[in-house]
Amino acid sequence: MSTVIPPPALPSLPVAGRAERFPVRRIFCIGRNYADHAKEMGATPDRTNPMFFTKPADAVVTDGNDVPYPSATNDLHHEVEMVVALGAGGSDLSPDDAARLVWGYGVGLDLTRRDLQAQAKAKGAPWDVAKGFDHSAPVSALVPADQSCPVDATPISLEVNGQVRQSATLGDMLFSVPEILSHLSRLFELKAGDLVFTGTPAGVSALSRGDRFVARLGDIATLEGRIT
Repeated sequence: MSTVIPPPALPSLPVAGRAERFPVRRIFCIGRNYADHAKEMGATPDRTNPMFFTKPADAVVTDGNDVPYPSATNDLHHEVEMVVALGAGGSDLSPDDAARLVWGYGVGLDLTRRDLQAQAKAKGAPWDVAKGFDHSAPVSALVPADQSCPVDATPISLEVNGQVRQSATLGDMLFSVPEILSHLSRLFELKAGDLVFTGTPAGVSALSRGDRFVARLGDIATLEGRIT
């Protein structure tokens, strides 16, 4: 196929221990999936209606690259999350069937322009500019699910400049991975290459230029980086 402009590069993530990379198609995120985080954001934990939003695929920051501090904000916040990579797709799936879509796992940051999010909330407006900006999704190398699979007891944490900011276990999630994927599959046709950010624990707070962060998903995945 010929194109009138050069086609954009395909975003991708490294795979631990392999030369091949994982191509990224779309990024879905679930909000308020840890009760304590919902409370710290002034919301009531709710297991009846999961809340989703998206980021563009090219928002990923990979391979330990620096993360530029975004424009138009004075309040950039970190949200550490387990990231699920899909190797297959489908629609209207049961949780058991949805669980079979998972290709691998990683850990990432859902970076948020909190001041812009607060303004959007006050107006009842969409959150796109607060969540879907450039470089808003740093993600670690992925680990294939057949090599290492997280469980409820798996810890997830974030350190900033050597100090623990966020810490929980995956069992604290309101919606499990199969439930998240099942709900998403009723709203979208999921496909191979999709990433799903699975929510953040309590402890979100501001990042500044020069801050160094280390995000960990147990002994499965680690993401290190710096805000510039």
